[in-house]
Amino acid sequence: MKMSKSTNPDLEAERKKCTFNTLELTHLLDGGAQRTEERHSRESFFLEDPELQSKVPLEYLSHKEKYEEAVRKACIIFRKVQELQSQGRGGMDNFREILGGQLGSAILKDGNPLTLHYVMFIPTLMGQGTIEQQAEWIQKAWNCDIIGTYAQTELGHGTFIRGLETTATYDASKEEFVLHSPTLTSYKWWPGGLGHSANYAVVLAQLYTKGKCYGIHPFIVQLRDEETHEPLSGIKIGEIGCKLGMNSTNNGYLGFDRVRIPRTNMLMKNSQVLSDGTYVKSPSSKLTYGTMIFVRVVIVQDAAHYLRKAVTIATRYSAVRHQSQIKPDQPEPQIIDFVSQQYKLFPHIATYFAFQYSGTWLWDVYNNVTSELEAGQLESLPELHAVACCLKAVSSADAAQGVEICRLACGGHGYMTSSNLPSTYGLVTAMCTYEGENTVLFLQTARFLVKSWQNRNNLQKFTTVRYLGNDLNRNRPFERSVEWIIYALQQTAARKIELASRHINERMSKGKAYEDAWNETSIELVAAAEAHCRSFIVETFYNTVNNLNVSKELKVVLVQLLNLYGVYTALRLTGDLLRFTTITGNDIETLQAWLEELLALIRPNAIGIVDSFDIRDEVLGSTLGAFDGNVYERLFEEASKSPLNSEPVNKSFKLYLKPFLKANL
Repeated sequence: MKMSKSTNPDLEAERKKCTFNTLELTHLLDGGAQRTEERHSRESFFLEDPELQSKVPLEYLSHKEKYEEAVRKACIIFRKVQELQSQGRGGMDNFREILGGQLGSAILKDGNPLTLHYVMFIPTLMGQGTIEQQAEWIQKAWNCDIIGTYAQTELGHGTFIRGLETTATYDASKEEFVLHSPTLTSYKWWPGGLGHSANYAVVLAQLYTKGKCYGIHPFIVQLRDEETHEPLSGIKIGEIGCKLGMNSTNNGYLGFDRVRIPRTNMLMKNSQVLSDGTYVKSPSSKLTYGTMIFVRVVIVQDAAHYLRKAVTIATRYSAVRHQSQIKPDQPEPQIIDFVSQQYKLFPHIATYFAFQYSGTWLWDVYNNVTSELEAGQLESLPELHAVACCLKAVSSADAAQGVEICRLACGGHGYMTSSNLPSTYGLVTAMCTYEGENTVLFLQTARFLVKSWQNRNNLQKFTTVRYLGNDLNRNRPFERSVEWIIYALQQTAARKIELASRHINERMSKGKAYEDAWNETSIELVAAAEAHCRSFIVETFYNTVNNLNVSKELKVVLVQLLNLYGVYTALRLTGDLLRFTTITGNDIETLQAWLEELLALIRPNAIGIVDSFDIRDEVLGSTLGAFDGNVYERLFEEASKSPLNSEPVNKSFKLYLKPFLKANL
């Protein structure tokens, strides 16, 4: 997007109000000044490459053209990633930013058809392949000699993995597995890049050997010829069609008609099938969780980044836009001066920080637990799995809601695709269903919580649920503090978990099977898991801010954001607080007044905070959120790019309008 020469005076004035050093916050969020410098270098390396520029705005391309342009760019991107690797600069940050971070979505605005190659295919080879299998496959994958995807979800089954219908039947006479899709609903459906991009896949299928089914296992399957890219015999493959967003991702379908693969193409780090068909069981069924948890960790971080983009766009626009009048004898104010507008924006700025810090906690714990798994230690895995599930659910749902609120906060202009808010919503709302539908994930967290409640006197090893060991009859008097809010949220979560557990037991005492009792209590269980997660997010935000070594000026702002997120969360749950704590109506009025005070305190620094996110205009991709604030000039410039404006009279006038008008004379 072409930069304007001058900056909007309203934005200039806002930046002069800032009370802290924005660069200090930028460095804090990046992880240090060196990391900021590395990010700037990475952004320049990709964004300033003329080959990665599009000649025509994405929205004016056909579905087929969007995919072809995405493949073109994806190949350039990965060539450049390989170039960085050859220079010794191929760290995890490069892959995160290009594959799922804000840089990748800036270049490929509607999805990357090759993302799953790095995000799922290679990690699965590394996590579930033997040393010999890794030696055979990983170098090919890293070099992009082959392009892979991850085929798990089917037309008839998604989150319920045990219900998958694709079969892999072992033929001991030939030492081969025979993959087959016995029904239409057994076709793989949704894997990114599967439609026309990948030539290999890790396929999840029901393993049969010696006449017995041993459940879901991963298999490496070649889908297309490595030279011609034609589908191999027995492979039925294609793209699933248009979606709300991510239409360049090339989500595909895949069916098998008795396709044979070598026995050694079963990934056997954990479970094995010997040449005679003997099945060797994994020491633990939980050893395969690693890849799944990794993706959910990434989703939490991506949800935070999408929300960050949206609040940057909406906050800058709100500082530039003048509308209505607060007092009839005064000029139209900036809409950011309306408290109702501040309420739409500032809590979501605070939410970004909450998700950023929770995501960092999750990433650190994931890496620690992964090291423990390699050493055969599984004790911490249930807690990590439970936190990853509920954090993925809360962060994706809240980010999707936050992006939509930001779009609405920009009025009609937010509906323009050039605002980048509609496409951002399309990307973030997809997170609510992929890699685990959110309700199902809450229920998985609830299983851990119910077990923890049953063992609440022995929770030393699980840090996130230690509060369940507290005396629930110990009432802490209300005070206007985040510490009290954390107590109240934990009290609420504990009470909800206690009630759900009790109601399961009551239903069982009346003759219900445990599974039926669980299902009939599922509404309460979901609510308990969500309450637990929200208390965890506030507490993690609180612990992080308290341990930061930053300037006094920045600490004041971060504490204000922490307080705002805490009170905003509490006020969203007033019914629960009234039900499970000693809070009163007057106390809630105190919380509401505190929230309004916090909005006023954050107001002078709002632009400074979003500026600190240091998002380049090319990454924002928004007419409304550019750094210079020249909204109206950019809107008009983008409108001029419409193909309909290339000629004063469209041919439809002569073909249809003119005959129609004459016929009605």
